[in-house]
Amino acid sequence: MIDRRSVLRAAAVGTASLAAAGFGPRALAATGLTLASPQAFSFDAMKARVREMARQPYLAPAPAQPDVLWRIDYDQHGKLRYKTDLALFADGPGQFPVTFFHLGRYFQKPVRMHVVEGGEAREILYDARYFQMPDDSPARELTAASGFAGFRFQEARDGKLDWRRNDWVAFLGASYFRAIGELAQYGLSARGVTVNTVVYNAPEEFPDFTHVWFETPAPGSDAVTVYALLDGPSIVGAYRFVMRRGAAVTMDIDTLLVLRRDVVRLGLAPMTSMFWYSETAKPTMVDWRPEVHDSDGLAMWTGTGEHIWRPLNNPRTIQVSAFSDGSPRGFGLLQRDRNFDHYQDGVYYERRPSLWVEPKGDWGRGTVQLVENPTDDEIHDNINAMWVPAEPAAAGKTFEFSYRLHWAADEPFPSRLARCVATRLGNGGQPGTDRPRGVRKFLLEFVGGPLKDLPAGALPEPVLTASRGAFSYIRTEAVPNDVAGHWRAQFDLTTTGNEPVELRCFLRSGDQILSETWLYQYHPVY
Repeated sequence: MIDRRSVLRAAAVGTASLAAAGFGPRALAATGLTLASPQAFSFDAMKARVREMARQPYLAPAPAQPDVLWRIDYDQHGKLRYKTDLALFADGPGQFPVTFFHLGRYFQKPVRMHVVEGGEAREILYDARYFQMPDDSPARELTAASGFAGFRFQEARDGKLDWRRNDWVAFLGASYFRAIGELAQYGLSARGVTVNTVVYNAPEEFPDFTHVWFETPAPGSDAVTVYALLDGPSIVGAYRFVMRRGAAVTMDIDTLLVLRRDVVRLGLAPMTSMFWYSETAKPTMVDWRPEVHDSDGLAMWTGTGEHIWRPLNNPRTIQVSAFSDGSPRGFGLLQRDRNFDHYQDGVYYERRPSLWVEPKGDWGRGTVQLVENPTDDEIHDNINAMWVPAEPAAAGKTFEFSYRLHWAADEPFPSRLARCVATRLGNGGQPGTDRPRGVRKFLLEFVGGPLKDLPAGALPEPVLTASRGAFSYIRTEAVPNDVAGHWRAQFDLTTTGNEPVELRCFLRSGDQILSETWLYQYHPVY
């Protein structure tokens, strides 16, 4: 299970010897940052470097002042604030300044930061004077070779928001990164890659973005370009991010991955989120809030054009679900429920972004895989979703692919069909009578699409399938409110035993499909 505060802990890395400091490129001469000597840089050269690194054994970094970093705990780390006057591109070019995160107990591996201009890259050398820090902070004991933990892009200098206080993209820890969506709120995270997530007898690896390069933007550009080098025991990678801050945040990502050794489960375009409970199932008196989650479902748009919605679970044991596909059109973890009254919390769960992966080109055969871990609190990121190629991830194998990430309020290519907006479970049987054992009632809410245009008296037909068990008490009805095209489908499921049941449902009228496909993994409880 992934803990927001502690999963990214690992042994600290040693600091490499640095070139003598020099003055920066012409666009950075007055920034106040200390830069190393220039070296040639290009994405092609970076990819060549990755191929060469993959032929070499992984060198685990040596510790660098771990005793000091350990004393920079959560509270101490929060007191280390980067001085925005010393932000990269604080006075341009481009709209978006860059600030940096400090190392600490939970982020011990330094990331080497560079600025690129005219085909030359210079490392930005760490200096304690870049940060506001208390006089008694352990950070004052770190050497000048320490480096940074991560970075973030601040809002536009000429925008409506105060750029010194607000940011819209953050990279911090291993290969994790995240962005705000249309509702100006952080939530779930993306990762560069996953290696052996939930694999028997193979520990999960967390490769690191070890080096980052910021391309100096053209004046007036609405995009920022970042390159990142990934390194880990089993994999090496080169990444290019072209990011835009519009109503939503979009990231165009080009990736080259080369495997040092065999990987059992290689996750591409992965994302991680938190789901504790929703209206579907909530333990009695576990928390005062009606719902707590960053995402409430996995959405998929398959290569055949089917739109699928799979509500998330907080299972009793780790569950891995694989959805086979070819040439997928997209998938993502979404936060569909935008009603504050369903959360009643000032941390803005109703504003958390949805994250959608739009593949570029043909990704071939594979599976969208969903990993659901049990959790008893909201501090744990217990949900993972990723694309796993069908071809084996064998040592020496190269994967080169491109995709676009949409950090938005909703999926960018919604179905024209009705969508499922709620999944509710209860005791089965006829209300007002004794409820039979082993029977669970399901009530699904669908809204929009062709349901708005049904003729008077027409009833949508639920088309149901289950991996086991028997259906009964099947019915549909319009929800008694003023929302056009809002319907309920309900049914009872009778099962024996405790094995999970895979359920599937969609609505139709004659030969016309009315809704997206609802999938659900039901865990019987007796």
